[in-house]
Amino acid sequence: MPSDITMPQLSDTMTEGVVVKWHKKEGDAVKAGEEIADIETDKATMPMESFDSGVLAYIAASEGQKVKVGDLVAVIALGGENPEEVKKQAMSRSAAPAPPAQPAQTAVAPATEEPRSAAEPPAGSPPDEDKALSAAAAAAGAGDSAERVRATPVARRLAAEKGIDLSRISGSGPGGRVIERDVLEASAGGAATGRAGDARLSPGTKQVVPLTKMRSAIATALLRSKQTIPHFYETIDIDMERVEESRRTLNRRLEPENIRLSIADFVMRALAEALVRHPALNARYNAEKGELVRYGDVNLGIAVAIPDGLIVPVLRGINRMGLREIRVRSLDLIERARAQRLRREEQTESTFTITSLGSAGVRQFAAIINPPEVGILAVGAAEKRPVVRDGQIVARTMMTVTLSADHRVVDGAVAAAFLVTLRELLEEPASLLL
Repeated sequence: MPSDITMPQLSDTMTEGVVVKWHKKEGDAVKAGEEIADIETDKATMPMESFDSGVLAYIAASEGQKVKVGDLVAVIALGGENPEEVKKQAMSRSAAPAPPAQPAQTAVAPATEEPRSAAEPPAGSPPDEDKALSAAAAAAGAGDSAERVRATPVARRLAAEKGIDLSRISGSGPGGRVIERDVLEASAGGAATGRAGDARLSPGTKQVVPLTKMRSAIATALLRSKQTIPHFYETIDIDMERVEESRRTLNRRLEPENIRLSIADFVMRALAEALVRHPALNARYNAEKGELVRYGDVNLGIAVAIPDGLIVPVLRGINRMGLREIRVRSLDLIERARAQRLRREEQTESTFTITSLGSAGVRQFAAIINPPEVGILAVGAAEKRPVVRDGQIVARTMMTVTLSADHRVVDGAVAAAFLVTLRELLEEPASLLL
């Protein structure tokens, strides 16, 4: 029996996806787990994998086409089946009234955005969008020149609206792709400065910046979190002098392996241990069922800034890792998160999240909880500060952390006990090596 590939729902807010690019064509052999297309969701563009091996017999959705969740995207002919017969049957089904959606037969993992064909507007899209996409093709130079321009779908639409020639823009995205901020900066006449909102405007002018799908998804999630979760905050200062000493000693030993531990590695190791000792915070709260699920393992979400927003890759089972493994695996995870090459399981089921602005010199800040988690730790910069020790003012490396907790299931005393444990672990880092 042929295998139907349908549009999966990859987030709570996703109702449709866009087929950005096909990596296979009809008649090509397909292996289970092989990437066959890129799908644009409300958060990112992700490669779509096939669960089955066979022949790609029928492509139901062309590049640039919007497809509702659960609707047919393609059909794979399995072993012994005639691809042409499978295609005819699939085409006749597509022409008939749509049956109830079947479970998605795809696996999807986040990836770097790929360009949608500007020359081909999405089927069933609103007339205004069709015009915009047609204009994009003209602006980019339809036909061969349009194909040579590598740009995200959002960048193409925006370029069409503003009448900007994409071929004249240098892309700052992965692989030199033109992304939204590049078009915005070209429109404003400013030099690239890293983010769309950073482009300088001429005096007396203004700029309207449309939200990307990722930015809109972040806005929706964080608004819901602040509106529905009663946050409370507790802050504590931690003396990191011994961590610095331990880090220097260990880095000398790890030098032959080309591994350099950071303060963040010690913080994550201590955080994992503190969460194991205080499982009330290593938990997920289901408000609808009125139940709190606590976990024996710590799946730590690490907030990572990317040009168009924020992504939270998950380091699973970090409580079972030593400092060396935390460094290697977190570095790999963060690099792939910035390139948007995470697998789906690497950004789901976190039990607690950490976020840091220490590299920017921010001393203290408070973060918004990532539901259904019940806590998030905001880490400031580790810096030399004057403190009192034995009646004397001395310079010590200090770090301020702030815990945001869900008061529905976590009380102030529980949060305070957790922070005290975290401080003790970091001020006596030898215990982290046991």
